[in-house]
Amino acid sequence: MQQYLRIKAQHPDALLFYRMGDFYELFFEDARRAARLLDITLTARGQSGGQPIPMAGVPHHSAENYLARLVRRGESVAICEQIGDPGKAKGPVERQVVRIVTPGTVTDDAFLEERRDTLIAALCREADDFGLAWLELASGRFCVLEAAGDEALASEIERLRPAELLVPEQTKPLATNTFVRERPVWHFDLESATRLLCEQFGTHDLSGFGCEQRRMAVRAAGCLLQYVRDTQKGALPHLRGLRTEERSDAVLLDAATRRNLELDVSMSDRPESTVAAVLDHTATAMGGRELRRWLHRPLRDRRPIELRLQAIGALIELAQHAALHELLRHVGDIERGLARVALKSARPRDLAQLRDALALLPTLQDLLAPIDSPLLRQLGRQAGTHPEIQALLTRAIVASPPALLRDGGVIAAGYDSEFDDLKRISEHSDQYLLDLEARERERTGIATLRLGYNRVQGYFIEVNRSLADRVPADYHRRQTVKNAERYITPELKQFEDKVLGARDRALAREKQLYDELLDHLIERLAGLQSTAAALASLDVLANLAERAVTLRYAAPELCDEPVIQINEGRHPVVERFIEQPFVPNDLNLHDRRRMLVITGPNMGGKSTFMRQTALIVVLARIGSFVPATAARIGPVDRVFTRIGASDDLAGGRSTFMLEMTEAANILNNATTHSLVLMDEIGRGTSTYDGLSLAWACANHIAKHIHAFTLFATHYFELTALADDLDACANVHLDATEHGDKLIFLHTVKEGPANQSYGLQVAALAGVPPKVITAARCYLHELERRSAAAHEPRPQQELALEFAEPEPPPHPAVSALEQFDPDAMTPREALEAIYKLKALTPA
Repeated sequence: MQQYLRIKAQHPDALLFYRMGDFYELFFEDARRAARLLDITLTARGQSGGQPIPMAGVPHHSAENYLARLVRRGESVAICEQIGDPGKAKGPVERQVVRIVTPGTVTDDAFLEERRDTLIAALCREADDFGLAWLELASGRFCVLEAAGDEALASEIERLRPAELLVPEQTKPLATNTFVRERPVWHFDLESATRLLCEQFGTHDLSGFGCEQRRMAVRAAGCLLQYVRDTQKGALPHLRGLRTEERSDAVLLDAATRRNLELDVSMSDRPESTVAAVLDHTATAMGGRELRRWLHRPLRDRRPIELRLQAIGALIELAQHAALHELLRHVGDIERGLARVALKSARPRDLAQLRDALALLPTLQDLLAPIDSPLLRQLGRQAGTHPEIQALLTRAIVASPPALLRDGGVIAAGYDSEFDDLKRISEHSDQYLLDLEARERERTGIATLRLGYNRVQGYFIEVNRSLADRVPADYHRRQTVKNAERYITPELKQFEDKVLGARDRALAREKQLYDELLDHLIERLAGLQSTAAALASLDVLANLAERAVTLRYAAPELCDEPVIQINEGRHPVVERFIEQPFVPNDLNLHDRRRMLVITGPNMGGKSTFMRQTALIVVLARIGSFVPATAARIGPVDRVFTRIGASDDLAGGRSTFMLEMTEAANILNNATTHSLVLMDEIGRGTSTYDGLSLAWACANHIAKHIHAFTLFATHYFELTALADDLDACANVHLDATEHGDKLIFLHTVKEGPANQSYGLQVAALAGVPPKVITAARCYLHELERRSAAAHEPRPQQELALEFAEPEPPPHPAVSALEQFDPDAMTPREALEAIYKLKALTPA
């Protein structure tokens, strides 16, 4: 307990997994928390202060499963191992914490989402400016960014969604679901951070990474690097530099826009209904992660986008995307495997997967050679071949290695002569034991004598107890078991020492060879990481080519003139999940037509039309083909969406407050190159307040910002904007009534809608007929009074009476009034009763 408490004092905020034999044990409050979080048994061992010491434990061979559950709950776990030799220790075996597992620093597959980055980030703020650094430890991707404003910060946090965020102590709380961890202020010291980063990257300064003027980003990166070093307790050779991002290089998407477009997180908790789910048929998990990075960071610069589009087109033209996909399917996730190599936590199957992936590189080069694409040629050169490493791994690792190194069987025969000799001694002893057993039976005359082995006693000769008086004098009793005695002889003891010693030495030699192999790979890590990055990009391009062919996507045309022209555009997600055919629609925005006021019924497709426009623009700016027959997209710097809202109860903001906050963000930050989607502005307040706000917002955007805008509304008064503003036009989503039914045509047509069909939609939703009837009567009264409103009336007559109107008579009553009982035959009377019964609710 003294040793435990001393180590625990060094890690007060982490659960301490304290190795004792085959278990990790937890004590005191850690034990209580772990028992509650993991649903394991809480026991007690020993006493402290006269009270039993709470204890809980998990088997070390299945600890990963328990660690994964704790990390998902935001817990950090310090892994304390026995590092001393139990056979030589006097008192407790020496132990120390070998790593700390936290939500943002996990690298084992059991803790990671296969197709999502698991990031840890650090934030440094001064007034309105901030520096942000983030790292994916499982791949070594280390990035920084500087910007200003709460909106920009919220947008970047939403984009990255780090599993853990480091902030200086006493930092103002952030509105985020990320697990926030406070760090001492001096961990963000600029001089210390610069020195630490230069030491990590082996550079004199940070100017080569474009960070010389980014003081806050460097401070954040320094804190982040120090934290990761503290948790990993070792070198980080796969962190080889910083990648500096500029917000001005990307089409900016604020946090609300990312949520509304459901790029890779569904607002309805349906993972299959996101853009990423529709697009991601990548062959590798690292390709899936790269695709999501592209989705969350559309580009402004045409050149890299057009290179991607040309590469996809070339793959489709030569029908090589399927062959490339099939080849990459056998590559696996070598990106994360290489990170584990760097951290010296790689398992044998990581090396086997790397070996098999490198063996495919010559075939990959042959496949890419005939394709006329500058980007594919560049990625082919970046991938390389690495024949020396592939040959080394082929010689060193068995064809199908076990999952873990601890039990041996990893190093291939012929790789190391010393290891081969030790293994031969330890594994080819069976015949000797059979011969020895036969000799001893003949010498003693005991036909039932047998040789055995267990891990506790070692080798032994077992004789039935009733025959114990017949054993020779050189038999020394080793153990008594039920109905038998176990013995050891000098010859068997000599053999045991030789064999078991060889087995232990073979395992030790195998581990030594394995560590040397990891060291060799670490020396060549930079080239291997470049290969992994190239393969991930090739995977995305092949995937987008396949999606374009399968889903009938077209190549967009990028241009420098202000235009968003889409022919027969479709929503990439909605079209995959509706039973009836999706109705495509055109969109034409240009310098003389910058705003569309969209009217039409609820459920008519306004939001779908708006979202599909934004998604087509986003897909075009990542270099993907788009769901349309043609698209022409000009410069876009930002995409804003104000579509739907709900109460933020925790933040103390109502639906209307959220609506106005998002509207304010658009009005303050949109530019002439922005795409703005605004749906039902003003509906959270009174009619006249809402109408006034909606009109003012639309008018301001059209007159002062000149952004491309889709403005959906139920306020028909706003359709007059098209008459007042040259660059504004009306369109509507069409619908028609057929009998008592409302049919949505989902077709965008020029001009305003002639009615909203609100009562019909309410009826479709299941509102009781009596309520619909009362609403229709009330609507007629409102329309009558509105039509007469221009006539001079006494003030008291203008007051609207809100008494519920008299409902029409029940259909059964109307039918009954038509019957003449005196003129009816008995049969007709019976039929009348049945008719009345049918008109009466059950």
